[in-house]
Amino acid sequence: MRLGIDGLKLPEAKKRGPLASLDHVTELGLSGIFFSTLLEMSPTLDVGELREIRAKADGLGLYLESGLGKINPYCSAESPELRDAGNGDIIAGLTRMIEAGAEIGCKELWVSPGNFKAAYPGRLAVDRFRTDVTWDEQLLAMEKVLLKLAPAARANGVHMNIETHDEITSFEILRLIEAVGEDCLGVVLDTANMLQRGEHPVWAAKRLAPWVRQTHIKDAYIGRAPGGLDFQPRPCGTGIVDFSAVLSLLARCNPQLNLSLEIAQSSADKPRKANPRQCIQIDDPVWRAGHPDLTPEELEAYFAMLDIYQQRVVAGEVADWESFESANYGYPGYEQQAYGFSQAVGFIQQSAAHIRALCAGQGIILN
Repeated sequence: MRLGIDGLKLPEAKKRGPLASLDHVTELGLSGIFFSTLLEMSPTLDVGELREIRAKADGLGLYLESGLGKINPYCSAESPELRDAGNGDIIAGLTRMIEAGAEIGCKELWVSPGNFKAAYPGRLAVDRFRTDVTWDEQLLAMEKVLLKLAPAARANGVHMNIETHDEITSFEILRLIEAVGEDCLGVVLDTANMLQRGEHPVWAAKRLAPWVRQTHIKDAYIGRAPGGLDFQPRPCGTGIVDFSAVLSLLARCNPQLNLSLEIAQSSADKPRKANPRQCIQIDDPVWRAGHPDLTPEELEAYFAMLDIYQQRVVAGEVADWESFESANYGYPGYEQQAYGFSQAVGFIQQSAAHIRALCAGQGIILN
């Protein structure tokens, strides 16, 4: 295994550009970078630019991963760059990206089933609860898109890996893999996102582990709050995720898997606005009805995990939502928040140290 970082959350990534970001990753003592899409590496998918990035990554001994983007057609208008890549044809644009990735040896490619908009309240922050189209209709539409892309993926030896994103469940990802084929579909395991769907991170990881081909290594605070539960990204080891159990599962199924840290995005390039509270409306009847696969047994385990974590909060071992927000981001309402470059680097270093220590303790070799 190797420990790297998600390029989208790497501080100053846009300012430095892909090539200089590779140097930055090395300076941080990490072993690779996961650019969310090929377009972040080269907006025109220029073969020369992509090969130069590949060559530099190889020269620095770094892994290089990437992705395609959103595969939910109901979100297409929010990702115009995918249509642009195909000169108006989204499938052609995504196919170009598959071929460009294969050209430089990036054959594990991230795809996402929707968008998250923290500014909207509760369940409306995710596409799962859109009111203009049902989630089942969206899942069927995604299946059709993946089936259209599957021949290109197979021809290029590529896996399109579905992230455990904010709006989708592990059960639904498994059904998409069954419908399209595990020879061209896999999973990007985000270790914290399943919390927003009421799934226990270890239970979900156990379900998905055989198909996990990329990762977003992330931790989160979960605490009871008005309307449900608060969700807040935290450095690995200070949140609710049991990384010892999750890493053991992943290493057993895929010892060559890359572990890409996903941290809270810094405000290095622009002022950070006050962080809105992310409410998981887990007690709401509409929310519950929208998760038919969630069993009473898993919910019981989820709440037991939550209670144990709250004991750590009460004991002062970890900060509550307000304390962490104030200490790391400045008081809510300030136009200029405190979380910038140095804070993001500290977030990375703290998370990396925790993952390295757990791996060492379990005999998992990080190259």
